[in-house]
Amino acid sequence: MNFSKLLLLVITGLLPCSLVGQSMRFGDTSRTGVPFSKDPHVISFHGKYLMYYSIPPKDNLGWGIGVAESENLHKWERKGEVSPMADYEAKGLCAPCALVRNDTVHLFYQTYGNGKKDAICHAWSVDGVNFTRNRTNPIFAPKADEWNCGRAIDAEVVFANGKYYLYYATRTPDYVKQIIGVATASEGTDFNREAWTEACDKAILIPEYPWEETCVEGPSVVQMDGELYMFYAGAYNNRPQQIGVARSKDGIHWEKIGNKPFLANGDVGAWNYCESGHPHIFKDVDGKTFLFYQGNNDFGKTWLLSNVRVFWKNSLPYMK
Repeated sequence: MNFSKLLLLVITGLLPCSLVGQSMRFGDTSRTGVPFSKDPHVISFHGKYLMYYSIPPKDNLGWGIGVAESENLHKWERKGEVSPMADYEAKGLCAPCALVRNDTVHLFYQTYGNGKKDAICHAWSVDGVNFTRNRTNPIFAPKADEWNCGRAIDAEVVFANGKYYLYYATRTPDYVKQIIGVATASEGTDFNREAWTEACDKAILIPEYPWEETCVEGPSVVQMDGELYMFYAGAYNNRPQQIGVARSKDGIHWEKIGNKPFLANGDVGAWNYCESGHPHIFKDVDGKTFLFYQGNNDFGKTWLLSNVRVFWKNSLPYMK
């Protein structure tokens, strides 16, 4: 049996539980017929969990965002999708980030396929599935400068220290290195374009170690015991991409925790042999944290999402 068919049996529940094991594996087959889900982001909403993720193009539709629901963070059911609607989304939208404020889901995402002109957008929803676009979209891209090319992707918006931080990936002016920047907005923000201010005039995280090659991206941030922790992806897809961690007290200045991946790709034959990438660190209402991430072992023909419990000791994350 080839790998794609095996994955399809896992997702549709046709593979015996003894072969599936206990780890979460989710792949949306709705657009292409094979499991293909990337860039996970999870929230707790109205007593259930919602997961947003990127889904690939099909026919005349560009990249989109899928929505799945779960009661236990393990078994997920597709609930719908957010498809391109506006002119600025014509080539697609992806890499979602969601947060809940005042019983409303705020979704941040990137445009796709526009090179240096890709930017961050915003929409909101009262049911978590049907979204209204922000009239000022796209809401953010950095001003092109000697340190960046003007592009913004992989949005992560978190509230900490009395303000909202918008972390994003961009590239150097020569478009070679992927790096991470940050902007901020006030506590009462409407998330409109004029609300965001670039927090510094340089990258806050850059590739430094061999395993990161020329790319750090996909930042995801959680606050634990008064400090911020960023889980990020190092290296481009399938190089393999792996996950590292950095920490900060002010959300601007970051220090990487170690020079090795926190979560590496799997061994030959493992479902995540080609990468463990694009992390999302989810903090549940009870304080437990789970690291969601994407992986595959066929160099991107299929993509699955999974998660692992993250524990904390002496202000450092670890996995059992």
